[in-house]
This record gives sequence, structure tokens and C-alpha cells, in this order.
Amino acid sequence: MTIILGIDPGSRLTGYGIIRQESKQLTYLASGCIRVHSGAKADAPGSLDLAQKLKVIHDGISELIAQFQPDEFAIEQVFMARNPDSALKLGQARGAAIVAAAVADLPVAEYAARLVKQAVVGTGAADKTQVQHMVMALLKLTHKPQADAADALAVALCHAHMRNNLIHQARGRR
Repeated sequence: MTIILGIDPGSRLTGYGIIRQESKQLTYLASGCIRVHSGAKADAPGSLDLAQKLKVIHDGISELIAQFQPDEFAIEQVFMARNPDSALKLGQARGAAIVAAAVADLPVAEYAARLVKQAVVGTGAADKTQVQHMVMALLKLTHKPQADAADALAVALCHAHMRNNLIHQARGRR
């Protein structure tokens, strides 16, 4: 049995999804979002600076690790969008999440968004609605998870799929 924590990083909303894998059987354990709140302006009262935002992400992931005791950690890679500033912020959020996993001595796997979509939906060009639908079907969920949580569950499912392929390949070499 392996518990996998999947992460869809974001500077405002970081999705998480936790599944259990027993052989080829996948079971939903939990999902949701770590919300990083900030004021309307960077200097508004109650707004968080960058270091505080990253701490919220790190602490949220650390709490999930303590609660669910995952065996493995999977996270979506940064993709270079049109806005370099957004990519930088996403990279920083990823870093905070990865450090939480590293502190807990979890192995970290990283997957490109296209590979995650390919593994779960069958096409790397799938949209968020398609990912949500397939996550619901694969995990036999009765309700649609929030989009970022569904993306994180898709990362965990992709990791489970990759693990199965590696195990299958390793057995074939004997």
C-alpha cells in the first residue's frame, strides 16, 4: 500500500489530492486547496508578503503530511506561460511545497502538465472540466472536486500510473 500526495501549486491557491494505491486499486482519501489570502494591494493592512505566502503553503503541506503520512509526493512542473512574473511566483510556490516534502524525507516526483492530462484523460490538451470528469470517474467520486483539487488528484493519479509502469517494467526484466 502506498499513499500519494499530489500537488497542483499556485501562489494564491495550491491544490492537493491524496490517494491510496494498493496494487492497481486506487482509493480517494482527501482533496482540497490551501488558500493564500492577500489584501487588495501589496501594502494593504492584512496582506501577506511573499515570505508569509510561501510559509502558508509550506505549513499547509506539512500539516497534510503529518495527518496523512504519505509515502510519496508528486507535483506539477512549472510551465513557461506568457507572463514570466506568474511563472516565477508559481516556481516559488512549488519550492515551498517541495521543501515541505523534503523535510519529511518524502521522495519527490515532478510531472509536466501535459503528461498529467495524458495519463488521466488520454490527451495532453485536455481542459480542466475534462480532468475533473475523469478524476471523478477514476476515483468513483460522487461530487466534482474544485478544479485545483482535481488537478492535484490528477497529479497523484499520474504518479500512480507511472509507478505501475515502472514496477511492470522491472518485473519484465527478471
